[in-house]
Amino acid sequence: MKKKVGLKILKFPESLSELERRVEAILFSAEEPLDIESIQDKIKTKTDIKKILNTLEIQYKNRGVNLVCISNKWSFRTASNLSKFMNLQTYTKKKLSKAAIETLAIIVYHQPVTRSEIEEVRGVAFASGTLEILLELNWVRPAGRKNVPGKPIQYVTTDDFLSHFNLQKLSDLPNIEELTSAGLIDNANIDTSIFGTGKFYKEQMEEKKENIYSDIDDMLNQTLKDKEDKWYS
Repeated sequence: MKKKVGLKILKFPESLSELERRVEAILFSAEEPLDIESIQDKIKTKTDIKKILNTLEIQYKNRGVNLVCISNKWSFRTASNLSKFMNLQTYTKKKLSKAAIETLAIIVYHQPVTRSEIEEVRGVAFASGTLEILLELNWVRPAGRKNVPGKPIQYVTTDDFLSHFNLQKLSDLPNIEELTSAGLIDNANIDTSIFGTGKFYKEQMEEKKENIYSDIDDMLNQTLKDKEDKWYS
């Protein structure tokens, strides 16, 4: 008796709509990441760009190239677990000094922050070239002047910083509770106020608000569904 051989059915990705293909082509040909407004201008058709981007993001999720959003700008990038195979350049690894790492951390969690404010948190004056190294790496940049006597320059992190550390937004960084639970900091011996200032803190608060609103929306929808089920039963 011949043994039956099971047939394997190949599943091909769902075909994209014409608008989805146009957005895909625009992003592939773009020299730099694009925000939704820029994509809308190029497509010259009024449509839900955000929905299209979400569809493409899912389509490319498990491929060699992913669609990613960093600082509200979209671009195609090599999948993070494959990027090491794509790098053909030779380079020398350089470790950041302790002073540079501390300075970067302060800017990340305090931004926008001035040079004197960084020195105040660190408790020591800047070593020569510390901030300049971060500027050269394009991980931080000047962001206007603070409205105080002397009008000192303020510094913030850049999109390159987010991209290098594979972050989509600042609030993806660990907060004080997560750092403490991981044993990376001692909550009793640190001024927790440094985590409650600047853009990082604002993004954390916005995310909490969004989660609260989402929970309320889910609860209301479930209540309405329960009432409908009761009505028709």
